[in-house]
Amino acid sequence: MTSSAVHPPGQPYVVGGAVRDALLGRSHGDRDWVVVGATAQQMLDAGFLPVGRDFPVFLHPQTHEEYALARTERKTAPGYRGFVVHAAPEVTLEDDLLRRDLTINAMARSADGTLIDPYGGQRDLQAKVLRHVSSAFAEDPVRILRLARFAARLPDFSVAPETLELMRHMVQVGEVDALVPERVWQELARGLMEPQPQRLFAVLRDCGALARLLPELDRLWGVPQRADYHPEIDTGVHVMMVLQAAVGLDAPLAVRWACLMHDLGKGSTPPEVLPRHIGHEQRSVALAAAVARRLRVPTDCAELAAVVAAEHGNIHRCLDFSAEATLRLLQRCDALRRPERFALTLLACEADHRGRGGDFPQQPYPQRARLLDALAAAQRVDAGAIAQQVARSGGKAAAIAQAVQAAREQAIAHQLAAAEQG
Repeated sequence: MTSSAVHPPGQPYVVGGAVRDALLGRSHGDRDWVVVGATAQQMLDAGFLPVGRDFPVFLHPQTHEEYALARTERKTAPGYRGFVVHAAPEVTLEDDLLRRDLTINAMARSADGTLIDPYGGQRDLQAKVLRHVSSAFAEDPVRILRLARFAARLPDFSVAPETLELMRHMVQVGEVDALVPERVWQELARGLMEPQPQRLFAVLRDCGALARLLPELDRLWGVPQRADYHPEIDTGVHVMMVLQAAVGLDAPLAVRWACLMHDLGKGSTPPEVLPRHIGHEQRSVALAAAVARRLRVPTDCAELAAVVAAEHGNIHRCLDFSAEATLRLLQRCDALRRPERFALTLLACEADHRGRGGDFPQQPYPQRARLLDALAAAQRVDAGAIAQQVARSGGKAAAIAQAVQAAREQAIAHQLAAAEQG
């Protein structure tokens, strides 16, 4: 059972991810438990702390691991909230495992270490297949997102054909449309941090869910770009390459989201001007903002996406900028007030540079160091001292701002000149 002196009533089993990951030889965090043959009152009497709002889940008072009573679910309405849960002592472990999403997540271990695998999870682990446990998979649209996330986590696993067909049917009958924004964002955010997040979007495209959840992204596939800048040509392919480049740079979530959003405007380029994408940056800003509102994306992710969408082209071209143009770029990015966010902006732009075909992934990206050095030079200017000096001479606010601007331009000019010389 557990090493603690407090034991649950009934028969506890470790279930889900801990069992799966142990069989894969991977580390796993906290274990989840299912308790068979017990009531909620018995759990409370044993000292377990209730935390489940929709069904009986408890925390162990010492280990704080989650213990859920064995339960079944009955679909009563569209979406992922439309369920009636039945938890009772007569619900078996097999009943509980049957309601789970994938066979690889529907295994359990008893107190003596025996593996309980009624639905072939170990077989599918060995065959590297993501397969639904039962037709109940179709009752919860969140499971489409979860499966896609597992595809990103386990990139050498394939989706079983019958599972993919079931997912397509779920999309066709509108189950995906019932998903609430917070849950979509939660699953996308977790998937973006997996080893190969582009597989998440490949699965969502394959079943048709991406066109329902992120149509702004879905329409990028098939949109051409100039081959001299983008040997991969296809815009959707490029965005996925950028995302994978961000993984290689160990980028945080906000950067990966910005990479996903940065070229949305190319999906609305008039066909007659393709493969050029004049003005796509501002269209990308507007579309990324609309997505952020719809999915209730956290502010840090939404704001970084807006800056990257607006300025990635200028950042790529900054090697030819004068000190004056460089300072204007820093100010548009609000780099002087928010240097940490600007560093993330540059990381996303480096991923954009590397996320292309040909030899682009191997090329250096000096723009990042150049702009960070320019920012450091501008930050060394003592704006307060300049303000006092101008004020003593009778200068007003406009004169102070002009003097500070000139000093920052001069500092950046010296920095750029020093970099060119050595």
